[in-house]
Amino acid sequence: MKTARRTPHNDRRRGAALVEMALVLPIFITVTLGIIEFGRAMMVGQLVTNAAREGARLAVVDGTTNAEVEQAIYDFLQASVNVAPADVIVTITVEEYPGNPDPGNEVANAGPRDLVSVRVQVPYNKVNYIRAKWLDGKNLVGLAAMRHE
Repeated sequence: MKTARRTPHNDRRRGAALVEMALVLPIFITVTLGIIEFGRAMMVGQLVTNAAREGARLAVVDGTTNAEVEQAIYDFLQASVNVAPADVIVTITVEEYPGNPDPGNEVANAGPRDLVSVRVQVPYNKVNYIRAKWLDGKNLVGLAAMRHE
């Protein structure tokens, strides 16, 4: 059996892997956490848009009130993202179709073909995993608009 003999070249490389890992590991972990956090932001942003869509679908049905639409949005976001209703901002706007009476931003008063817009806003710092200063103070916004039936 042949054994490797220690040469001066091997002594100079001793510990090089440890130094390389010490230099690369923090960068690798930072990039990995950034990917996770931006992925979370994109996922929650899509769920906020879905909540706005669900609210708009409910708002265009006859007999629905603004309170019912808001509650449906709060329930959707509570179940999917686990965000408290107090942290969600819902804005419902009803634009009258020419010739229809003014609904006064109440979906219950909306007439046929009135445009109902639902805007849902959630602060990113209420849904993040890691505090990321580049996303701190930003809002995730979803918007959906549909014509009333």
